[in-house]
Amino acid sequence: MTKLKIGIVGCGVGGMAAALALARKGCAVTLLEAFEQPRPVGSGLLLQPTGLAALRALRLEDAVRAAGAPVQELIGHDSHGRRVMALDYADWRPGAHGVGIHRAALFDALHAPLAPAGVEVVTGARITRLEDAARPVLHDEAGRSFGPFDIVLVADGSASTLRGALKPRARAPVYPWGAVWTNIADPDDRFAGALRQVYHRAEVMCGALPVGLGPDGEENCTAVFWSVPVADMDAFLAGDFARWRDQRLAPLWPGLAQALAGRNDWAGFSRAIYRDVSVGRWDVGACALIGDAAHGTSPQLGQGANLALMDAAELAERLAATPSPAALKGWQADRRRHVGLYQLASKALTPLFQSRGWFWPAVRTFGFTPMSRLPGIKQLGVLLLTGTLRLGRFPRITRP
Repeated sequence: MTKLKIGIVGCGVGGMAAALALARKGCAVTLLEAFEQPRPVGSGLLLQPTGLAALRALRLEDAVRAAGAPVQELIGHDSHGRRVMALDYADWRPGAHGVGIHRAALFDALHAPLAPAGVEVVTGARITRLEDAARPVLHDEAGRSFGPFDIVLVADGSASTLRGALKPRARAPVYPWGAVWTNIADPDDRFAGALRQVYHRAEVMCGALPVGLGPDGEENCTAVFWSVPVADMDAFLAGDFARWRDQRLAPLWPGLAQALAGRNDWAGFSRAIYRDVSVGRWDVGACALIGDAAHGTSPQLGQGANLALMDAAELAERLAATPSPAALKGWQADRRRHVGLYQLASKALTPLFQSRGWFWPAVRTFGFTPMSRLPGIKQLGVLLLTGTLRLGRFPRITRP
């Protein structure tokens, strides 16, 4: 590959994966991060076979598997004990599974090889302006300039500050529901092997995801989440923890409430807020959006990190074959044929699991749940779960 000079804004999953993949292809990569100390945000996530294939291309799959925990099933019940969802990876491929992992462990796996690969990481660089999309220069709030670059990738997440500069008509409204997350120890493996969820109508969703190593290296951790309307989040976290645990969580999921019995307050909980990102084409001149900055959506399908990893791995392959900004057009067109399916499915599913009133829970109970068990529909659900539903063939680099 011609030694392209590439600037990447954002030290999240997509930004770091792209930086590593491109540096290893011979590019001169500068990764610009707003915070003085880059850090992961949130708790657990579920890596699918597609995301694991991208990590294999980055030579990180073994390290990530060692840090995470295998997940063979997704199981969901409502507050009446009725089964809402049951998806088994073995229905896609015998022996297949996902990997639950703490965001800190994935962050460390991606961050550690950056410097050895030759990536220049600049921290404390909050980029506020992009000049000249054809030969881009980046400016931060301290008045510093970086570039010019041959290509700039904007990977600063669903709340991107640069997206509007590239795509003025882009929309990224906040979803009405967010979540609070924490980690618990699970020495007896009570939550092992599956992503488990419990729903109360569509107003509450709680879940437990085994993630392996915790943020400080502790073993047998499980990430726990509870959905909360964004408008109520401050009041929720200012409320009485014990009352929530004993009066709201325990009736829905006694075992999970018991696992939190040693907690006295909300210490250790983090917030998660999601956006519905719609931008059309991701590229403008020599610039492109990548990861959640391009296609953030609700977490119903849990695909955010996987899609960002695939964005990065497939872009590096494209630029290896065509080392110029012209490669961005074909890359984003191909990726949008994959990502668009997940954006559409997430929008369709979100009201069934996170909304107010009786209508959407009734649709879920009497329509979605029975249909999801039919052979053809069940296979479609498994393809969605594994990340393998795609228009067109998978590139070799991300083929599970």
